[in-house]
Amino acid sequence: MNLAPFRSVLALPGVRPLMVLMLFARIPPTAAGVTVTLHVVTTLDKGYAAAGTVGFATMIGLGLGSPLMGKLVDSKGLRFVLALSLLEGLFWVTAPLMDYYVLLVLAFANGLVAVPMMSIGRQALTAIVPEPHRRPAFSLDSISVELSFMVGPAAGVAIATKFSSGTALVTIGIAILVASAVLFAVDPVLVHEDEVVDGPAPRVGEWLRGPVLAALIIPFGATMTLSGMEISSIASLEQAGRQSWLSLVFVVMCAASAIGGLVYGSLTRVPGGVVLLACMALLEIPVGLGDGSVLLLALALIPMNLVCAPTITASTELISRHAPPTARGLALGLQGSAFTFGVAVGQPLAGVAVDRGGPPLGFVVAGLAGLLVAGVGWVFARRRQAVSVTS
Repeated sequence: MNLAPFRSVLALPGVRPLMVLMLFARIPPTAAGVTVTLHVVTTLDKGYAAAGTVGFATMIGLGLGSPLMGKLVDSKGLRFVLALSLLEGLFWVTAPLMDYYVLLVLAFANGLVAVPMMSIGRQALTAIVPEPHRRPAFSLDSISVELSFMVGPAAGVAIATKFSSGTALVTIGIAILVASAVLFAVDPVLVHEDEVVDGPAPRVGEWLRGPVLAALIIPFGATMTLSGMEISSIASLEQAGRQSWLSLVFVVMCAASAIGGLVYGSLTRVPGGVVLLACMALLEIPVGLGDGSVLLLALALIPMNLVCAPTITASTELISRHAPPTARGLALGLQGSAFTFGVAVGQPLAGVAVDRGGPPLGFVVAGLAGLLVAGVGWVFARRRQAVSVTS
């Protein structure tokens, strides 16, 4: 593996501290989902259906709020959006005092104003990394996201079980406030020095087409297949009575994705994002052959997850290249919505399949759905080529 591209990126001014800062800033939000679930189930004693409803409300809020926050970053600046973290922190700190129905409503509202740490990191990275170095930079960013998802949920569970779910919720709020305060003080640049930002901002219809639409289709399909994979994996091990091995299986998945990101970032010629999405979906279909066995399931999940980080990186590359600098926050916010709504579709889709035919069918259905989304992306790619030729 050629690590020279990564060394070049990390040698650029400001890249290392930005990546370290964003890694820690992204950990608290990743702990939110599992911590709220534990709080609703154990402290409020409302059951998993009620917890899932709160999670769904949060996802809808995040899906609608992400582009709104991105647009505010473009128009008002990063510090204005970071100031809204006071509302987000207030929600988490006071969440232990709420009854279920207040929590349900305010979870949706909090999603609308949540600081988009994922997209802020990508936007800041785009601003300080020249285009020839962005593939390895975005690959490292994808690996950083994998690390945050490995640490965040585990930390949330550890605090909730050792102390209380309320303590875990308050900890999340304080961590978000601290991370936002540090980002507010650093105030990273969000537009590259060589990019022109003078004049009126382009209308959304002028750039929300072609490659940018493809960049939104890719993460939707990716998270749809990934969430279906997670639900089916959980069901497979639970039905076999091996649910205690779930953490290890998820670590294997994250590690495989990180390795795939390193390989992808070191290459000069790579397949397109739609092709990568199709490969990821296709490789999910046979995962059910490992049903019930920890070792076989972990091994079967590796090929699919090797393509995960590259697929996300390809989407971000398209946005950084084709979205105008003055609207990049909105474009990355829409990418965040695509991630969120992909999960919202993938989980119940795989869940229904698991209920009807067992975990193997869950993997098959999620994989076929991913192939269908990749096909839609391919159709858009063909139309893009036709438009570019005629124009």
